[in-house]
Amino acid sequence: VQSRRVTYLQYLNIFDHFTPPHCPIKRPEKTTDQYFAYVGRLVDYLEGFLRRTRPLEDLDKMFSSYGVEFEKAWEAKEIPGWADEPQSSGPLAPVTEGTGEGMWCPDCEKEFKNENVYKSHLSGKKHIKAAEARKASVSSVNGTANGEINGHTTSKPSSSSNARNLKERAIAEREHRIRKLASTMETVRSDTRVNVERKQGMTERERQQELDALFAESTEASLRPLGGAEDDSESSDDEKIYNPLKLPLAWDGKPIPYWLYKLHGLGVEFPCEICGNFVYMGRRAFDKHFNEARHIYGLKCLGITNTTLFREITGIGDALKLWDKITRDKKKEKSGGENVVQMEDAEGNVMPEKVYY
Repeated sequence: VQSRRVTYLQYLNIFDHFTPPHCPIKRPEKTTDQYFAYVGRLVDYLEGFLRRTRPLEDLDKMFSSYGVEFEKAWEAKEIPGWADEPQSSGPLAPVTEGTGEGMWCPDCEKEFKNENVYKSHLSGKKHIKAAEARKASVSSVNGTANGEINGHTTSKPSSSSNARNLKERAIAEREHRIRKLASTMETVRSDTRVNVERKQGMTERERQQELDALFAESTEASLRPLGGAEDDSESSDDEKIYNPLKLPLAWDGKPIPYWLYKLHGLGVEFPCEICGNFVYMGRRAFDKHFNEARHIYGLKCLGITNTTLFREITGIGDALKLWDKITRDKKKEKSGGENVVQMEDAEGNVMPEKVYY
């Protein structure tokens, strides 16, 4: 298993990807007990999270549907990363021989230009591990082939191959279940990324103040008498939040820090005439709105169908001028291609009229 470390934000983006380039773990390495335990714990956590956050839904029915979908995909060999691998002609045939200029290592599937570098890598841990994995895969293939001779099968190779196939099937089923659970929780996943980015932009003091506020709120709610719930709600409604700078409110209803407000440029206004003179606060919201329904609908109302070419254009006049130029260029190209007169010389060569004269 690769030892490359990833951040929590990177893990949120790739934890449901089990094929290259997002997942560097190869198929033989996935059959280890460590990887099998990892995907099992991840499935249990995701299912437990759904049961805690959606107690009124029929989750057992949804989980069982994942199993039915996996059975069909497994029979059709459509599970990503678990399709049948093409077998080589010989037990030691490499996948590729590289450019042929250097020395090829079939275990590492890598070419070395220098002979000393090639000899020194033979004693490395990575080469030894790759050689053992390749030897085990070759022996399993040869054992299965030797076990089926003249219609007779031996018990030991068959049992080992069946156990390996069952383990691969179980791991693939857990990977499929993780992908389906992640797609079901996509909204929670995106909200988690936003919350992590928000906390990374806070100082340690602000994080501690936020935790203290949450703890005080939970303690106050637990100690609050039942009879005074209405009075407390009325008094909380009457309280006004002190916000003289009119800063945007965070998820807890309190203004965000002023330095964070300046960092993201939320005080800069970006008006868009195509969106009905709607004003977007901050560059991030402005860049994001070009793919939103309001801006696309405004372009379609102007008769513009290809919206991808109109990014960063907010004026109606500019958009109409650009669209008119695009349509005129397309008509010119189309008419130019149709009106080309071809001529043939005495030798039978065909060419345009301009070249002929």
